[in-house]
Amino acid sequence: MSVRAFAAKAVKSSFEPMTFDPGPLADGDVHVRVTHCGICHSDLSMLDNEWGISQYPLVPGHEVVGVVESVGRSVTHLRAGQRVGLGWQCGACMRCEWCSRGRQHLCGTQAATIVGRHGGFATHVRAQAEFAVPIPDAISSELAGPLMCAGATVFTPMLTHKVTAGDRCAVVGIGGLGHLALQFLSKWGCPVTAISSTRSKEAEARAFGASAFLATSEPNALAGATNSFDYIISTISADADWNALVNTLRPQGRLVIVGVPNSPLSIAAFPMIASERTVAGGRLGSPADVTQMLDFAARTGVRPMIEKFKMSDVNRAMDRLRSGQARYRVVLESEG
Repeated sequence: MSVRAFAAKAVKSSFEPMTFDPGPLADGDVHVRVTHCGICHSDLSMLDNEWGISQYPLVPGHEVVGVVESVGRSVTHLRAGQRVGLGWQCGACMRCEWCSRGRQHLCGTQAATIVGRHGGFATHVRAQAEFAVPIPDAISSELAGPLMCAGATVFTPMLTHKVTAGDRCAVVGIGGLGHLALQFLSKWGCPVTAISSTRSKEAEARAFGASAFLATSEPNALAGATNSFDYIISTISADADWNALVNTLRPQGRLVIVGVPNSPLSIAAFPMIASERTVAGGRLGSPADVTQMLDFAARTGVRPMIEKFKMSDVNRAMDRLRSGQARYRVVLESEG
């Protein structure tokens, strides 16, 4: 069996066709024919080896949607022909404390779809069956891909931090993650404020569900929002005025960071202590969390805004993402 893929052979290099043999199918794995694959900023980070964990040749792609072609002998909950999605995580030990609690995304020996293995910029991908999540019929394959990482990344913290309808919320950054966070929070029943550097995306942010908008480049924008929010999710991959954001939290408010800032955080302790505020990290969750996210999106109409490219046009698609001009997720479509 051979898999055709597009691989980068070195840091920041272009993608070139590559063929590889994935080997025998493990008893607990599934072999999925890829139909669509979103491109996430993490794919770009892996291409550039920003985190020092990339291995080349690198086949990125962890917003995968496809059709199960075959299942391992011990797999009983999936069948050939079933449409599934695969995100950042493709495996876990299934024995540790966290796996036994259904928190497989916290497993200390988890496997990532594109770390030390080949991802979805390919005709096929392999994964542990538990992490291949069925896609609801209401969500098209081209729109399901970005939900597998971006959607799960902004939805899971809502569950972790017990966001409830009526909570006053804010989303920092109106991009690939932020435009989905606005939709999820507004559909969850929360009044949500979009926070961006300028007002250039205000109209789109309001269309995604924002009921208010703050432009941080304007004088005293954050100072004027002191004690306003129960929950803030920061989706930006850049530095911010973290102390000013903390001060916009109400007592016991939570600031959750899912984007990776350029610099270490520096946050004053007293405003957190005085009002019992929390600053936390967030990430995509367990297969159960992803399933709940997909069900909620299917029922409420949460969908990513995408730009679509053919798989063979992967280099142009990646350049579009690198330029920062994509609105708001880029999706590759298989050509057969």
